[in-house]
Amino acid sequence: MRAIAALFCLLALAQAAGAQSPGARQHRVASPDGNTEIRLDVGASLTWAVARRGEALLTASPISLTLGDGRILGYLGRVVSSNARQVRDSVRPIAPTRNAVVPDRYNELSLRFEGGWGLELRAYDNGVAYRWVLALTQDSATIAAEQATFGVARESQALIGLDSSFMTHQEPLYRRVRLDSLRAGHLGIPPVLVTPPGGPRVAITESSLESYPGMYLATGGAAAALAGVFPPVALEERARDDRNVIVTRRAPYIARVAGRRALPWRVVMIAEEDRQLLENQMVYLLAPASRLEDASWIRPGKVSWDWWNALNVRGVPFPAGVNDSTYRFFIDFAARYRIPYVILDEGWYRLGDLLTQAPGMDVEALARYGRERDVGLILWTSWHTLEQQMTAALDLFQRWGIRGIKVDFMQRDDQRVVDYYWRVAREAAARQMVVDFHGAHKPAGLDRAWPNALTFEGVRGLENSKWGATVTPGHDVTLPFTRMLAGPMDYTPGAMLNAQPDLFRPVFTRPWSQGTRAHQLAMYVVYESPLQMLADAPSEYLREPEVMEFLAAVPVTWDETRALGAEAGGWVLLARRRGEEWYVGAMTNEAAREIALDLSFLGEGDWVLDAWADGVNADRDARDYLMESRPGTRASRLTRRLAPGGGYAARVLRPGGR
Repeated sequence: MRAIAALFCLLALAQAAGAQSPGARQHRVASPDGNTEIRLDVGASLTWAVARRGEALLTASPISLTLGDGRILGYLGRVVSSNARQVRDSVRPIAPTRNAVVPDRYNELSLRFEGGWGLELRAYDNGVAYRWVLALTQDSATIAAEQATFGVARESQALIGLDSSFMTHQEPLYRRVRLDSLRAGHLGIPPVLVTPPGGPRVAITESSLESYPGMYLATGGAAAALAGVFPPVALEERARDDRNVIVTRRAPYIARVAGRRALPWRVVMIAEEDRQLLENQMVYLLAPASRLEDASWIRPGKVSWDWWNALNVRGVPFPAGVNDSTYRFFIDFAARYRIPYVILDEGWYRLGDLLTQAPGMDVEALARYGRERDVGLILWTSWHTLEQQMTAALDLFQRWGIRGIKVDFMQRDDQRVVDYYWRVAREAAARQMVVDFHGAHKPAGLDRAWPNALTFEGVRGLENSKWGATVTPGHDVTLPFTRMLAGPMDYTPGAMLNAQPDLFRPVFTRPWSQGTRAHQLAMYVVYESPLQMLADAPSEYLREPEVMEFLAAVPVTWDETRALGAEAGGWVLLARRRGEEWYVGAMTNEAAREIALDLSFLGEGDWVLDAWADGVNADRDARDYLMESRPGTRASRLTRRLAPGGGYAARVLRPGGR
């Protein structure tokens, strides 16, 4: 905490020194549609501001970079060259979470300053970003501090998740507060969604986070801004066990970097309406391009998961548990519904040694059994054990024919641990394995550079229902406008035991969820994850053939996304297309509501809607749902009632297309 306090003091001093000099020179870059403009003032200090349709959105905000030798980049800077360019391009993601083709349209201004450094500023129609670019004469440099401020009005409303430590799973609850009501000392976990008075929505986060600490946002200070705070470099650590590695001494600097490199992008998404945020892909566009020459082996898909449901299978002739018979049952279930993966979570090896197996387990034989049925295995590992045994363990997994790893409990994003993420993704890719990061920080571009990193936790997801009651329907409909803006989100949906909040109780070994059955099904359309879990036990799904009709069919990657309507924290309605089929997902918070579904996004001709909707008694028994089928065309307008904590999921296809 002393390190955090010192950083807050440094930020306050830097902001106080950020008053603009009368001799400042202003540089500007506008978005392609001309509605948004970045203004950079260069003088005694460096400040940036953002205007939207001529009105201030972010007021003049000081930025600087302090090097270990005492130099402050941004102080008395002198521009020696500038270069402007327009980009009108598109990107094709390897595992598209929203669109198979993502337009990449922006205007950019690159400024080079005396002393071997520069800034790049980009203006998109739906947001802005900037980053530092180093071109120093020395091979390496120490970054003592980065000043990144965002001049939002103090009376702005915010949806923000807070923590008080750099040791965090990044699984906050989101609070809707006025920024000026927050006490100093909190750490806001990006993305943070801010709505200035009378202004559009502003979501602040980062991208291209590589070999650099993650950014947090300081709140409650004297300045009219959110301010970046960064975990210093870890000098000494102590491992409490196989997963919890505590930093016992930190450096007086945040990073050691190459002398010639670009630093992470500071990203501000802008939206007039909440629903527009759901179509914003700036984090992905600003990330490094794929470093894989061949990505054809990467297979997004759904996963049958064991840990959440505590291996509660029934109606079987063997004792359920961590044993070969139970996992063969999981594999047979996955094969029946063409689910490409099964996870073996904690318990398959003796903790502390990935080269061992638990009694009753033969992982190599299970992997072979799965391959014969076109089902791959993903193995859970604690991060610290994997770090100690990475080469030996991954080589062993490769010999066994393992298709992926789930890496858990990092709980940090200082420079060393960020480097660890990239090393895991690289080493897994070398063995053609996909990766699921848990106990993890938010995505910030790694999934584009190494597209085998399919998903990240860093979210208060369904697992929290095993020990608490905080994963509410209202929380569920806040996530698309906060955490999910950063990238793929491993919430782990799919609970088949459902209850309204007033009846819910956490049960660790027999878990269930808050909200309705249709609420859970809608998550498979609303929540983005190219590696999407089926969290409940195969026994529960096998009792629900109508539910499995939807879960077996719903894709995990998409060709097109349409945000049809939304209110952050209230409700969300999305349509997504894969090939010739459309899927619709709607979710609400604890309030019942009616949604209007406009089918004008469909192509010409006749369509059939197969829908899974809240039953008439879903407000009493959250498991109550209705499966219905009806014809439709692009001229159809439907009204659907959502129960409290309810949802709606539909598959829209051509007649005879099943």
